[in-house]
Amino acid sequence: MKALFIVTGRGIGGDAVTALNIARALEKYGVECEFALDHSATGLLLKKNNLSWYKISIPQAGGHAATRKNLAKAAVKTSKATVEAARLIRKVNPQVVVGVIGGGAVVGCLGAKMASTPSVGILITPTDARVCTRITTTVALPESNLFQMELDDKNIHKAYSPVDPSIIVGDKERALELLPPEFDETLPTILLSSGSTLFEKMALGAAALGKSGINANILVVGAPLEEEYREHLTGDNIIYLEYIDWIRDLYKVVDLAVLTDDGMMIQEAIACQLPIIALLGVKYGRYHNLAAIFKGAILESDLEDIAQVTSAAFNKLDELKGNALKYSEDVLNASDNIASVIYDRMNDKPS
Repeated sequence: MKALFIVTGRGIGGDAVTALNIARALEKYGVECEFALDHSATGLLLKKNNLSWYKISIPQAGGHAATRKNLAKAAVKTSKATVEAARLIRKVNPQVVVGVIGGGAVVGCLGAKMASTPSVGILITPTDARVCTRITTTVALPESNLFQMELDDKNIHKAYSPVDPSIIVGDKERALELLPPEFDETLPTILLSSGSTLFEKMALGAAALGKSGINANILVVGAPLEEEYREHLTGDNIIYLEYIDWIRDLYKVVDLAVLTDDGMMIQEAIACQLPIIALLGVKYGRYHNLAAIFKGAILESDLEDIAQVTSAAFNKLDELKGNALKYSEDVLNASDNIASVIYDRMNDKPS
């Protein structure tokens, strides 16, 4: 049995992690998993896991921040991309196509329908929800507008983001070896990250904490979206680690995580039972209200309030950890839950 994952993005961040973690869970059923990325994708994450991939067109409209103009452009490109995807699907001949997020979900599910192949769409944006729920089985992740809705549709499933269960078994000693000399093990440690890519507002958040005089290690992770963002990270107690592949080890030295209100990292932190601050509006003004999903485990902050909210968080670390614990097991089981939906779909007739 074979599954083909058609994945949006560059193959380095949360979209690729989502696909890879689901694929690992699906492999437990004896399913061979293959991948397709956009022609322009670097596929760094797949390379690091010694995986190859097919190249097709996977248009992006900007996700939750998509404008009408971008959506119109993406719609034109999607028609051609769907034909290209269908051609690949017929060539690979999988038993199921898994369209992963945004353009990956739309092109994957439409291409699968054209190729008369069962599919499952993994959803987080309004556009992928609008298209994919009409034609196939779907799984809505917490960022999707569907996740917090009361739905009566057996073909729309809900799941937390598919965190790799091994995320909780990091090595603290390895992290301490990899951290630079200026890291002070006697101080509390704050991690700031917007995922694989560092957005400016997260860099500004680190700068604000540095200037606040807080006595802590301030660790920043992610490759800068623009090189000039590095200028914000010059404070004495700011340690910029760039893009790293040892995040599960790093989590073991973190006392408080300042993350974006979306994506894989915030749910990895929940799985690791870390106190969390969601810095709002980092990625194009998006807001997913994950604090309402993980009640009591996440504090929210605007950029101008980050120092004050961080101080408040340090006064309630145990409470935040305790509330994260309530969700940790369910988050760790998400990959298996999604894989089960996909496996069941493999024997269905096409929608």
